[in-house]
Parts: sequence; structure tokens; C-alpha cells
Amino acid sequence: MRKICLFLAVLAVGLLAYSCSKKPAPTGTKETVRVAFVSNTVSPFWRIAKAGVTAGERDFNVQCDFRMPAKGDVGEQKQILEDLLVKGVSGIAVSPISPANQTDILNKVAESVNLITMDSDAPESKRICYVGTDNYAAGRRAGEEIKKALPNGGKVVIFVGRLDALNAKQRRQGIIDAVKGSKVQVVDTLTDNADHVKAKENVENTLVKRPDVAGLMGLWSYNGPAIAEAVKAAGKQGKVKIVTFDEEDGTLQAIKEGVIFSTIVQNPYEFGYQSMRILAALARGEDPKIPKNKLIFLPERVINRDNVDAFWADLKKHMAEGSK
Repeated sequence: MRKICLFLAVLAVGLLAYSCSKKPAPTGTKETVRVAFVSNTVSPFWRIAKAGVTAGERDFNVQCDFRMPAKGDVGEQKQILEDLLVKGVSGIAVSPISPANQTDILNKVAESVNLITMDSDAPESKRICYVGTDNYAAGRRAGEEIKKALPNGGKVVIFVGRLDALNAKQRRQGIIDAVKGSKVQVVDTLTDNADHVKAKENVENTLVKRPDVAGLMGLWSYNGPAIAEAVKAAGKQGKVKIVTFDEEDGTLQAIKEGVIFSTIVQNPYEFGYQSMRILAALARGEDPKIPKNKLIFLPERVINRDNVDAFWADLKKHMAEGSK
């Protein structure tokens, strides 16, 4: 009898371990789906994505745990992902901070829940798909913009949070390839580890150490305002041309003032909305409409003084709708 009881106990433990290692079964069409959305840092950019998440929660009957790593480092993001697994979400959308160094944790997550990447990809992981910008193409577009801003060429410095994030690598390479053969020369790339104070200090130091610099380019959303503020403080607005990424208020205002030449905007609202759609479909056993290459690219746009007012008005409308 004792042997039978022992056998049943071992069997129960084994079945529990097996069930915990597998993704949750489809929930059916009526039950609320619990998912999570994890950014790579704290930024107004992600508030736009949050509006898309909120709209997706409403449209797809989803409850989302929205997380932003305060320090923007790998260890913090790993802790968030592990915490979400314990909380029992059915799926996670994540922007990996350093995908090459996060394969193990991403695969661990993918074995337990439906995992997708957004904003920045981790193609070597077992993620189901990527939702976001074609960052290399966006980088090339930024390179074309800096060539327009500097028709006679000149030295350019790039600023970004980290270069081990795939979106940063791809954007930077796109810029370098776009300016190849022109008179525009990329002379340096400075990182700030998502530290907004350091981001501005990097620009200030560059303007002092490189008085001949002609152009500055910011690859992450907070780099735009940081560059604009430093250039204005140095009295070099109009003299140093700026091309950035994304649509922080400080960036859009600097475009209106003529301080920033242009910015390449993505579609963070759709990052959030499409992530909710896909994770809800996966949880319910429905077709999430993922292409064979597992890449769902959302087109980027160029915003300059000609279209900034219309774009900003539309952005505010989206934000208001997403908060309802």
C-alpha cells in the first residue's frame, strides 16, 4: 500500500512539473486573456504604446500587465520576465534589451507562454514573431535625411542608449550604408545606457570636443530632446543639423522651431495594439495571421516642419482614444 501511495505521489509531482513546463491551453473565445507587455526602458515612447495596449485590451478582451524596466538593464528585465511567469500570464510581448545575451531567458519564457518580440527583435530565440519597424530600412531613411540636411557633407556623430540592442545595431548600420559614398562622414557613436542625463552630457561634450561637427543623430526616442536641448544651450541651433528617431514632445517641438531637421517615427501605438491582437489570438487557439518569415513590419514615416502639426494632432487623438 505504501508503495502504491509513493508511486501516486511521484506521478502527481511529475504531471504537475509537466503541466507547468507547457504553454497554457487555448482559453476559448469568451474568457479574458491575461498577457504582459515589457518595454526596454522608461520613455514617453512607451506611453504611446500603452495607449495601443489599452485599446487592444478593450477590443480583444485582454488584461495586460504593462512593465517598463526603470534602469533599462538586462538583469532588471530578466527579473520582470521571471515574475510574469510566476503570475501565470498566457503570453508576453517584449522589447529585448540585449538579445544576444538574453537567449536563455527568452527561450525559457517561450517554453512556458506565447512569446513575441516587439520594437527590437531576438531572431535567435524561440519567439513566435516580431512586431515592429524594419530598423535597417528606417536607418537608411535616417541616413537619407541627414544627407538632405547636409548637402555639402560634414562630420556626423550618432547617439543611442545601447549598441547591443538589435534595433540600435540595425539603425546605425542603415545610416552608415546610406551615407556611404557621400560627403557625410559618421565619425563616432556614443552610448548612454538609457541614462537620460548622460544622453545630454554626451551631446554637450561632443559639441565642445568636436567644434567642426556638422550633424547629430539620435537613434532612441529620448535622444531627440537631449540633442535639441544641448544644441540650443550651446547656441548652435541651425548650425548643427539634427536627425532623430521617434516622436517625443520635445522632438516634435524642436522640429516646429527648426532646431531638428526631421525625425523618423515608428508606430508604437500599433506595437501595443498588434501585440494584444496576436497574444489574444494565440491564447484562444485562433489564427494570429503571422507571415511565414515571422516578421510583422509596421512602416516608418519622416516627420519634418511640413507635416509636424498634422502628425502631432493625430498622435494626440490616438492617445486620447487609447485612454478611454
